[in-house]
Amino acid sequence: MKDTLTEEAAPQMQWVVHSPQKAKLVLSGHIDTQTISGIWNEVRVRQAAWLKGNTSSQKELTVDASSIQYLDGSGVAFFIDLQHEQEIHQGTLELIGLDPKYQALLRRFHPIDPLYPIPPIKEKEGFISMVGRASFDVYQDAKNMVIFIGKVTAGFLWVLRKPNELRWSDLVKVASQAGIFALPIITLVAFLIGVILAFQTAVGLMQFGASSYVAPLVSKGIFRELGPLITAILFAGRSSAAFAAEIGTMTVNNEVDALTTAGINPVRFLVMPRVIAGIIVVPILTIFSNLISVTAVVLTMTLYKIPLITSYNGLINMVNLSDVYSGLVKSVIFGIVISSIGCMRGMQTGTGAAAVGISTTRSVVSSIVLIVFVDGIFAFISYRTGF
Repeated sequence: MKDTLTEEAAPQMQWVVHSPQKAKLVLSGHIDTQTISGIWNEVRVRQAAWLKGNTSSQKELTVDASSIQYLDGSGVAFFIDLQHEQEIHQGTLELIGLDPKYQALLRRFHPIDPLYPIPPIKEKEGFISMVGRASFDVYQDAKNMVIFIGKVTAGFLWVLRKPNELRWSDLVKVASQAGIFALPIITLVAFLIGVILAFQTAVGLMQFGASSYVAPLVSKGIFRELGPLITAILFAGRSSAAFAAEIGTMTVNNEVDALTTAGINPVRFLVMPRVIAGIIVVPILTIFSNLISVTAVVLTMTLYKIPLITSYNGLINMVNLSDVYSGLVKSVIFGIVISSIGCMRGMQTGTGAAAVGISTTRSVVSSIVLIVFVDGIFAFISYRTGF
């Protein structure tokens, strides 16, 4: 008996095409969530085929709902879908014979335009607008950077006044991760750079019979320029990105806001240990990188029959303490810049899954750009003062 009632109540449909411009759909039975899926797919297929033919005139679809015994929200969604498809093809839909008790349910979704909002058409941005927007973004970034520099400067003054309140345990942990764990990659890159520079320089100086000057000249360049620069770039790619990711994750998880709510200054709590660690670690890594590169240069020149003592004597005569100091002063500035940029990008992290990755990328790019900028300033100072 139950199966018989279910079969009688099952929805039935009849699709009739009177002409290329007019079609009729007759529905009967119970149309609800459990029963509508079959006829929905079938009707949509027939409607799509009918709408594709003879598109030169407006197509009218009439839906006869006089034999519908029951209708719920799924049936209303079915009617709305049919009407929307008609409107897409500049056609119309007329619903006739629907029981008045279902009219109220249908009126709740009329008109259907808000259900299918038209995506806004984004106007193509002109060249001047693009330049203006990019310039404004650069201005805003520079403004935020100046503000952050002021906060870091205030943080340094706070550390000088109250050194005991600095989280020294965090500083030691950060210095270990950024320093000790960076030694393998620093060793590898510095050694390879020393070997490459020695080989390339020897190729040119051998033509003048000046192979014995390769080690002193390359070593001077390493102490003044390449050692600090290579170390700074590796520190930016490794540690600055880590700072941005750590603080960025805290920002996304609202931990930074929680610190502020608790009355704790995020710059003092999160930024200062990392910036001071960078100031300590980068010069030490620079000295280590210099020694590895110079050793690689001296060993490479033995392949050109240049004795170790000859390279050593030339290095002692060519490289002065001012060269070493110049590189170390530069490395201290690099440490401040790289650590601060990584922390700043982490604090600027937005929301969403990709925000931390974007902040990490921005920290590395900004750090490298500022490294080159600061290095250029030091080059000009060296040119003017000889330091």
